[in-house]
Amino acid sequence: MTTSARRATLRDVVFVDGVRTPFGKARPDGIYAQTRADDLIVKAVRELLRRHPELPPERIDEVAVAATTQTGDQGITLGRTVAVLSGLPTSVPGYAIDRMCAGGMTAVTTTAAGIASGQQDVVIAGGVEHMGHHPMGFDADPNPRFVSEKLVDPEALNMGVTAENIHDRYPHLTKERADAYAVASQAKYAKALANGDIQPDLVPVAVRSAELGWGLATADELPRPGTTAEGIADLKTPFRPGGRVTAGNASPLTDGATASVLAAGDVAAELGLPVRMRLVASAFAGVDPAVMGLGPVPATAKALQRAGLTIDDIGLFEINEAFAVQVIAFLDHYGIADDDERVNPYGGAIAMGHPLASSGIRLMTQLARQFEQHPEVRYGLTTMCVGLGQGGTVIWENPRHADYSGHTTHGHTTAAANLEA
Repeated sequence: MTTSARRATLRDVVFVDGVRTPFGKARPDGIYAQTRADDLIVKAVRELLRRHPELPPERIDEVAVAATTQTGDQGITLGRTVAVLSGLPTSVPGYAIDRMCAGGMTAVTTTAAGIASGQQDVVIAGGVEHMGHHPMGFDADPNPRFVSEKLVDPEALNMGVTAENIHDRYPHLTKERADAYAVASQAKYAKALANGDIQPDLVPVAVRSAELGWGLATADELPRPGTTAEGIADLKTPFRPGGRVTAGNASPLTDGATASVLAAGDVAAELGLPVRMRLVASAFAGVDPAVMGLGPVPATAKALQRAGLTIDDIGLFEINEAFAVQVIAFLDHYGIADDDERVNPYGGAIAMGHPLASSGIRLMTQLARQFEQHPEVRYGLTTMCVGLGQGGTVIWENPRHADYSGHTTHGHTTAAANLEA
């Protein structure tokens, strides 16, 4: 007589905590120029463990770490090497992920699916990108069929060109609007920094320079406070003559790492872990690679449909600012004003930087803090465009809202919401 395998019931997936390193300039004189990429993500993971002594390290079931360029100090199965370097028990496994800019986001959604289905209880999901050591696309060898068979536009592999293409396709998304959005991002970041909203998520990183000796990175290196529309109006347009995408309205090349802890709702209650938000739904979608910045539009539509929500139910938006035009294209599609206060309240990647695979978790960590400040907001979303024509969106629920539907410390559990198929 055989027995049927136990059929797992979907469980709530909760975001316990997230941290990040300060973000640095990806240049020979940047703060991390002589710091290894894997050391950055190890520092973030060790900080999570330090902040949560209630989490027994042996209870961590998986370490998933993303990087876009998986070579050199970003290679060798990052999740496993980071687990070992972080001092986790050798029993804790790990693996690497690549979905370009949405690598960290995918580390979260992939491990979340495992938690929901009962395959894991607690995981660490992270992302790292040292663009100073590994420029995007460096040493890549795209298959010639992409061009010979006209599968994609020859310039679709250049992200700046794809942003120019959005300006072409939608002329009402003007350079003036993009510049104004970028200026606002810088101003919002400066305000958030002054209010103390940025610093709690940062983990100081010891850095070394052969010329200057040892130092400590404690703040983002990239913001340009005091940026004005007049000051960026005439910047060079590097992706085409007379273009509209400039260094002023795009995210800068960045080095940095992020890490997060996710858990099943009942396991978080068991261990006494904080619940900062609950994963409601996630989705990834593809678009024409020539306009990859439009990816968040269909990804968000998919996620909303899976969650049974509409865009009007979303009270906070964390949108990655790869390019300003990509953000205002999303806002236009959903009828949201460029200066809507719900959008990127702390500023975004235009101000603080975009270390590719790290950024998705940076969005989540900031949304969790905004939920704490806004208990009246029930749902928020994190969304980003992805190279080669994709978008990713994750919808979250605020446990401080009066109608929170997730697991509580009183033992009530609801079925986990729809996850990425």
